Amino acid sequence: KFQGQDILPPDWSKVAKSVGTPARENCGTCHFYGGGGDGVKHGDIDSSLAQPNRDLDVHMDAKGLNFACETCHASDAHVFPGSRYTPTAKDTKAVSHRGAERNVATCESCHSQQPHKASSLIGYNLNGHTDKVACQTCHIPAMARGGKATKTMWDWSTAGKLKDGKPYVTHDAKGNESYASIKGDFKWEENVVPTYKWFDGTVRYSLVGDFIDPKKPVPVNQVYGSADDGKSRIWPFKEMKGRQAYDTVNSALVYTNVFGQNDTAFWTNFKWDKAIEAGMKAAGVSYSGKFDFVDTVMYWPLAHMVAPKEKAVECGACHARDGRLANVPGFYMPG
Repeated sequence: KFQGQDILPPDWSKVAKSVGTPARENCGTCHFYGGGGDGVKHGDIDSSLAQPNRDLDVHMDAKGLNFACETCHASDAHVFPGSRYTPTAKDTKAVSHRGAERNVATCESCHSQQPHKASSLIGYNLNGHTDKVACQTCHIPAMARGGKATKTMWDWSTAGKLKDGKPYVTHDAKGNESYASIKGDFKWEENVVPTYKWFDGTVRYSLVGDFIDPKKPVPVNQVYGSADDGKSRIWPFKEMKGRQAYDTVNSALVYTNVFGQNDTAFWTNFKWDKAIEAGMKAAGVSYSGKFDFVDTVMYWPLAHMVAPKEKAVECGACHARDGRLANVPGFYMPG
């Protein structure tokens, strides 16, 4: 019995007979909802990819190619290529079957470094871009295009408000959480033009104890690359803004005891001072006892919601004085 209800044992024979290759829904059970909800974390991965149409994703189109996640992320003993922690920013090796032989999940592993038909001037010119521009930069014109918004701002500093002594939640016009006592204020957006950066595949994550400058946004992670290093390309990213607690004396981000059945957990007492003190003590990190909140920013590379070629980013969107790449440094852009 569980909470007064009879729980029958599983039909193990039925379970065993149902084992098979995972569908998008299997992977999506976790990855669509990473970060606490549908579309919270990744701008290009949400529940709209369970049964997408061609305009949303040309590869996963449910009535077309109907790729499962494993079509590209071909696993070996449950080791999946394509992690955002160890990404391949520029794949220069020969085409292989789904990248499985080389344990990669890149566009180039299927499409090569010269993916456009060079029989026309346009195709020849586009192939000249691939050395410096990632495929995703042109073929993902916007993220969160499937009717599900993605979270683009998370302000922890406002968390802890109560109504009649109890936590509460508010929603925006589309049903997304706009405020939650346990997490703070949120901003959600759809059809978002990505942020573009040079990227060589190197990502550094900030750690507790790293010195921060509270006068400017603190990078939760940093992506590296430049126009002239020979190994970077311009990539699209989701930019996630936030506000997080930090130690004002030691100038460092802090650990917080968020959840637990005790009076030091923030989700129990809604007291930042006690929750931070407990978190830092549990981690064994020095804490001054003084805290405030600082702006933060984090980046996720985009590789899903690939639009069909006729809806790729047009030339004039970048080749203009105030075009999409206006803030990307280190090169001259005609137009």
